[in-house]
Amino acid sequence: MKKLLAIVVALVLVMSLATVASAAEYPTKGISVICPWGAGGGTDACLRAFCLALEKQLGVTLTVDNLTGAGGVIGHEAIADADPDGYTFGMVTFELSAYLAQEMSDYTYENYDPLCRVNIDAAAVTVNTEWAAANNITDLATFIDYAKAHPGEVMMGGSSSGSVWHIAGGYLMNATGIDIKMITYANGAADAVKAAAQGEIQGVTVSLAEAKSFIGNGLTVLGVMDTARNTAFPDAPTCQEQGFDVVYATQRGLALPLGVDEEIVAKLEAACAAAIEDPDFVTFMNNNGQTIAYQNAEEYTAYLAQSAQDVPEAMKAVDLL
Repeated sequence: MKKLLAIVVALVLVMSLATVASAAEYPTKGISVICPWGAGGGTDACLRAFCLALEKQLGVTLTVDNLTGAGGVIGHEAIADADPDGYTFGMVTFELSAYLAQEMSDYTYENYDPLCRVNIDAAAVTVNTEWAAANNITDLATFIDYAKAHPGEVMMGGSSSGSVWHIAGGYLMNATGIDIKMITYANGAADAVKAAAQGEIQGVTVSLAEAKSFIGNGLTVLGVMDTARNTAFPDAPTCQEQGFDVVYATQRGLALPLGVDEEIVAKLEAACAAAIEDPDFVTFMNNNGQTIAYQNAEEYTAYLAQSAQDVPEAMKAVDLL
């Protein structure tokens, strides 16, 4: 019995030493980074750019895997359910704060170890250019006048049901007294933007970055839900400056599954803090119209905790709950 006990103790010691060595040498191979939303959307673009910056800090390849579906639930749950070895993490978004309230998932921010917040992006009212011209819509006020004259007829796209850009439509309706029909797209904003550019719907309430490829080429921005104009889109007025007090934005950040070795977490946190200042990343975000809004792990955890309370209340205000 003593001999068996000694063998067990020795094995445990060897395993512990191996774990310590593994953490000290981390990373020794490529890392998988999960994106809960489709390729071509704002989250995907932000994540891929940030991964390139992280590669410079970590010295290994980071591969983005788009695990979409169920309004982002599939990807978000995959991040939390990943092996806690530091070789799989992902980008969590605004929608994580809304899943439990909608009974879409039991997962909340408490199922993750947040690494950092990377970005916030304001929603914008962006419409099909031909449709706007045909109906004498030249700014946010004339859009609102048209919508009031045609209640329930204007179709605006967001992302999935109950997602950030769906709720953006609710904020717009509450602030302006209009009745529009929100069309949802389960895989994210990219599909909504294409539908608007092709004239299948009249417009979108997504971020400027997500509509960027079609702005001036099928889509026209009427108003941005921010307190100041986006430097990448200086000609796009805010809703506020047009007399409509609508301010609303999404958030994106990196998170790990629970249980990753503390030494590995510390290395990733340091890499994120350096990557956020990478000149190529900063240039990409500025050119893409995406706002860098860094928070460290502690700050981001507190932010997510507050969002878990605030977002359901906002959803109630727009009759989503």
